[in-house]
Amino acid sequence: MCGRFALTLPNDAMAQLFAAAPANDLPDPPDYNICPTNRVHTVTTAPEGRRLGAMRWGFIPHWYKTPSDGPLLINARAETIAEKPAFRTACRDRRCLIPASGFYEWTKDADANRLPWYITPADDSPLAFAGIYQDWGQGEDRVTTCAIVTCAANPPMQRLHSRMPVILAPRDWPLWLGEAGHGAAALMRPAPDAALTFWRVDPAVNSNRATGADLIAPIEV
Repeated sequence: MCGRFALTLPNDAMAQLFAAAPANDLPDPPDYNICPTNRVHTVTTAPEGRRLGAMRWGFIPHWYKTPSDGPLLINARAETIAEKPAFRTACRDRRCLIPASGFYEWTKDADANRLPWYITPADDSPLAFAGIYQDWGQGEDRVTTCAIVTCAANPPMQRLHSRMPVILAPRDWPLWLGEAGHGAAALMRPAPDAALTFWRVDPAVNSNRATGADLIAPIEV
């Protein structure tokens, strides 16, 4: 799964990387502790070109009467995304990229203490998670929401968790965004085994109120 992540790339660098026109109301990076319901950066496509915008992390199906009318849908499983009523139309018509620098996962020790790990590309490149999005509400209540697509973890990541976010290489961005025809389902697979590296970080990140670059600093174990 993916329940917390970090983004350190400046907005102008993201706009250049994704060849996307930036919106005026983007969140301010860096953010080392992005949590569900936060506004997150997203890249979408339209006839006039790509757009770097912001959405609420936590997909709200159209039948919810309030944002808390059901489970908080921060992830969508690749194996069932095309079948689930909440996700199937978005999977077909409303796909996005969600930029990140790394993400967190947790293991437990013998005393059931939650031990956080930071996972990031081995080559220090930016990440682009596969995402889907949905507009919800009307008028002042209208909000655009998103979820991160997840798949089975690759062998190295299985040390930490059975799931991982779908990570898209730059060559795959046009296909996921719908710019390069059909076939995006083939992209919902684990990252190559050598693509990521990870290390233990301070349990301070267990709090969703924690901030700062120290959250991703390695600790000795």
